[in-house]
Amino acid sequence: MSLHPALPPVLLTILALSILGVAGAAWYRWRSTGRDRKAMWRLAGLTLAALLLVVAAVRPVLGESTRTLPAGAADSEPNVFLLVDRSPTMDGARMDAVRDDVTAVVDRYPRARIALIAFASTSAVDWPLSQDTWALRPALAELRPYGATADTVDRANPAAASNTLRYQLISARQQFPRARNLVFYYGSGIAGADSPPRDFVLAENSVDGGAVFGYGRVGEPALRAVADQIGVPYVARTAAADADALDGADAPPGDAPPPTASAWATETYWIPALLAAVLILIEAFLVLRDIRRTRPTPLREST
Repeated sequence: MSLHPALPPVLLTILALSILGVAGAAWYRWRSTGRDRKAMWRLAGLTLAALLLVVAAVRPVLGESTRTLPAGAADSEPNVFLLVDRSPTMDGARMDAVRDDVTAVVDRYPRARIALIAFASTSAVDWPLSQDTWALRPALAELRPYGATADTVDRANPAAASNTLRYQLISARQQFPRARNLVFYYGSGIAGADSPPRDFVLAENSVDGGAVFGYGRVGEPALRAVADQIGVPYVARTAAADADALDGADAPPGDAPPPTASAWATETYWIPALLAAVLILIEAFLVLRDIRRTRPTPLREST
């Protein structure tokens, strides 16, 4: 078994100790005041639920990902970066198309490490580079545009993700020097009224393939410029677009031969998370029952 914490281990340790400290203080106070055992059992259940959530955040994994590979091919799986425009211009049918298109990329690269970067006026890593595409798919299905604000409308910029992508690519190249870096960009290309001009400035030869997908004709010149700056082809994504638009959009896999056998690690974080959910539901039921029992009965008017 190996651990892959979702948060820094020090933070998780402090959180676990805090939960135990609060529970211990409450248990001591309740014992000294002679409270009934049912309350203490409920406290124990909530404490256990909180600790199980911490265990889930530690992400215990059974086994190790192993592949029968020729020497030098360990990093052959690509790093895929999905850049999604979440400005209000991407509402309605455009975001519906984006969800379909990003899912198609995940299907095409089932063993790739995938990162999701969202942007409008600024950018953020919504999903760090990971091979856990099983957990990524629900996040992709819930992609929505940001709400309309001065930042997301007036200062939206097609190249807002430049710095974030640059540093993500540098980090990926350091961790996986033999892997290809593929960038898939999804956007409208429409800049806000107060948005200063920006360009994608990336390290030389940091992108090995991908595509820029454009949704709508108004911002097409900006999207073509983005494609040139990243170094990938531009694809106009309309209702009449070719269903095989991904073909030719990425770089050839290179000379590294594929694995001949695979054994993938098993994620187990969902087990403690599920047990915690059961304990929390039980406590919620007990709270509702107590509320019903303590609710005063309305007096009937005498006739």
